[in-house]
Amino acid sequence: MWLEVSIQVDGEAAEAVIELFNRCGHGGAVVLTEFNEEFGEIGGAVTVRTYLPISREGLETRRRLEEGLWHLSQIYPLPAPRFRRLTEEDWASAWKKHYRVLRVGRCLVIKPSWQEYAPRPGDVVVELDPGMAFGTGVHPTTQMCLAALEDHLRPGMRVLDLGTGSGILAIAAAKLGAGSVLALDVDPVAVRVARDNVLANEVEDIVVVRQGSLAEAEGRFDFVLANILAKVIVELAEQSLADRLRTGGLLVAAGIIEDQEEEVRGALQAHGMAVIERRQERDWVMLIAARRPPDLEP
Repeated sequence: MWLEVSIQVDGEAAEAVIELFNRCGHGGAVVLTEFNEEFGEIGGAVTVRTYLPISREGLETRRRLEEGLWHLSQIYPLPAPRFRRLTEEDWASAWKKHYRVLRVGRCLVIKPSWQEYAPRPGDVVVELDPGMAFGTGVHPTTQMCLAALEDHLRPGMRVLDLGTGSGILAIAAAKLGAGSVLALDVDPVAVRVARDNVLANEVEDIVVVRQGSLAEAEGRFDFVLANILAKVIVELAEQSLADRLRTGGLLVAAGIIEDQEEEVRGALQAHGMAVIERRQERDWVMLIAARRPPDLEP
């Protein structure tokens, strides 16, 4: 038996709740964004969910999670969380109803593995079963990263995907022509989910999924994806993230709330990278940075 915990939030509060659920929930946070059927677009609020086992350990985790939400409510206006008991079978299918085939950018199509889709000429289809890992294609940060891949990835590039989640960006990079992709995540559940998705998309000869973070990335890369939390991007910059990029190599940094942009931008620029492009969707910002040549570094 499982306990589903869900809360609907937006803006900066969403990031804070996602971080809390990632720490407390089994497999981390699941982020769902409602699709507006009438207007054909993603809505503003997101529903953040996580799952707790119904056990003594789960009760203690629930206490810590509720305590964390109370502290967050002193900073952000938050509704009360909703709780629902699920059987194993209920949990396995509960989240599937929220996902549908989604077209992103010019040619990318994100297809849930349980749905049918007839590809159009030129479609690049990523088949996805996100399970309990972040990365379904509906969140603005993921969509901006996918569009950046379409615009900037060149055939044969060596790609690093930090915080791969479901593996959606790593798989898209492989299907768009990357020569090799190293996909890393600290969460063992995400690693398992990403590996399954890599196999389902038949890109295992290009994408390697491992548990870990920047320390497990050897050598230098042409393209680095970091669709994670703003504070983690700052920490990675301070840990010599620029050294993992070839000169002129690109970093796509996303998961940044607008109010956090200057902090992230400052950290990147202070540690060997120059921001060359900015994109924004609602409150979410994506920065694309290039590694500066050594003779231009401060």
